[in-house]
Amino acid sequence: MTIADAPARLAAAADASLRWHPGGPYDLHRTLGILMRGNGDPSFASRPDGLWMAFTTPDGPVTLRLTVNSQAGFGPDGGPCVDALAWGPGSDAALAGVPRLLGADDDWSAFDEPSFAATLPHMVREARRRNPDVRLPATGRMVDSLVPTILEQKVTVIEARRGFRYLMYRHGTPAPGAGTVAPTGLLVRPTAEAWLRIPSWEWHKAGVGPQRSATVMRALRSAVALERLASLPAAEAATKIQTIPGIGVWTAAEVVQRTHGCPDSIAVGDYHLAAYVGAALTGRRTDDAGMLALLEPWTGHRQRVVRMLGLSGFRKPTFGPRMTIQDHRAH
Repeated sequence: MTIADAPARLAAAADASLRWHPGGPYDLHRTLGILMRGNGDPSFASRPDGLWMAFTTPDGPVTLRLTVNSQAGFGPDGGPCVDALAWGPGSDAALAGVPRLLGADDDWSAFDEPSFAATLPHMVREARRRNPDVRLPATGRMVDSLVPTILEQKVTVIEARRGFRYLMYRHGTPAPGAGTVAPTGLLVRPTAEAWLRIPSWEWHKAGVGPQRSATVMRALRSAVALERLASLPAAEAATKIQTIPGIGVWTAAEVVQRTHGCPDSIAVGDYHLAAYVGAALTGRRTDDAGMLALLEPWTGHRQRVVRMLGLSGFRKPTFGPRMTIQDHRAH
């Protein structure tokens, strides 16, 4: 169908389109922001005319333009709607997954139930009250989530994102319509086959050490089986991912948060998370065991609690050692 309120040029040029009603308040950028690998991620582009993203589907690459229409009374419930325009051979497959991508399966009703909400820390309740428009997205794309997560193992975010951008610019492919209907420079992340073809010296130039690049290679040699994990429950998928050497509980949790929209997965082993949660909930730093003990009363919703802590505005004191940024390209 044609979306009446989309700019005529874009609507006319799109290969397919969809309108989705979230059934309540909705924030597009804060919902999908967890999927971006920093503001410089070339597979995303935030523009005044919408949020653009590009990725590969089983039918081929696609470019999506997502916009929120917040006109009063626009949705059947009087709330906003999200309009999606798609270009490329993967358009139909991508639009079929748009509701899940945008958080259609993310049900906060139990979290918001008064008796449960009463058990939450005040800052979490307040953050939820101020942010009823945030959902947990679910991409269903295992490779797209797993590779950049492996690149983030045991290094700083700055290092990981620098390496990811280098590899994207060298081995990503132009998104359908990039430079014409879509923003110039928008790129599709490499397919599993393309990641496997990257030579060792390119990983080195990207600052990715041999341990992390080898883990990527091992994981993607069974890419078809890996993608099938998207259809399993999050906990089962996380367990199966960890059978791949080099992938542990931290990586698995970070992946299923994005691929499955898992409301409970916690990145045990994160360099900052345990200290952050401890400082937010008790005023004191803690370790992984302490973090899990603190979050245990909200099992089933622990990731929701962490997301609300992040949106509360709380910042832990910046005392103590910081991880040193290393440049593996110099070795």
